[in-house]
Amino acid sequence: MEQRYATAPPQVPSMTTDDLRRNYLVEDLFADDEVRAVYSHHDRVVLVGALPRTGPVTLPAFPELKAERFFDRREAGIVNVGGPGTVTVDGTEHRLAPTACLYIGRGAEDVTFASDDSGTPAAFYLFSAPAHTTYPTVLVEPDAGTVRELGDPLTSNRRTLTQYIHENGVRSCQVVMGVTTLHPGSMWNTMPAHTHERRMEVYLYFGLPEDARVVHLMGEPTETRHLVVADRQAVISPPWSVHSGVGTAAYSFVWAMAGENQAFDDMDPHPAAALR
Repeated sequence: MEQRYATAPPQVPSMTTDDLRRNYLVEDLFADDEVRAVYSHHDRVVLVGALPRTGPVTLPAFPELKAERFFDRREAGIVNVGGPGTVTVDGTEHRLAPTACLYIGRGAEDVTFASDDSGTPAAFYLFSAPAHTTYPTVLVEPDAGTVRELGDPLTSNRRTLTQYIHENGVRSCQVVMGVTTLHPGSMWNTMPAHTHERRMEVYLYFGLPEDARVVHLMGEPTETRHLVVADRQAVISPPWSVHSGVGTAAYSFVWAMAGENQAFDDMDPHPAAALR
């Protein structure tokens, strides 16, 4: 488990490209037959990537959590960004098609990830936050969540946003999670750019061709910076940072939040004309 410590706005202007990437970009979360994790001290979220190529892999407790089991004090949402696979929670098998979502509540003991025999391994992305109570484990099939059509083709940001874990959907303590897919011809993923001081957010980009990239905007609205992001890489966005981007090819992304509230529309927009 890698540790990423919290940062403040005054630190960003003096950061080099390498500094920005080291603090905010998670480049290697997925590796064959491994379970990798990053602990962000922004709202104490944990990002996990599991890629079971040749056999099942098990979610460890990780020594940094100082807990007997991963879910002793935590909850998590999981989205499959690879081929079909299964997540087994305390003996119950849940089959996740690509882009399906599984919520696991506090108190789960044994979690194992496996791929089907389809030739394309599953790639499970887990977003976890501390939990104060227990909600039941729930599987949501692709496109079975709350679907919102957003944007406009004239501004190249027509997109389908599917909410899985949210205040009017799958219940959780604080995790909010879903998937956004850009329509053909649209490349901007979030317009207008916005902040929400009450929640941090993480974008995991997926579905990008190997030679394509997303240029992700971050930083304070009046002093933005950018990160160049490849397929299956994640960007940690502190509450004070905008999060928006444009790609060179079609893509999707998992968005996940944790913090003070679960109100999806509780955000502070920053129109393009106001950005610097």
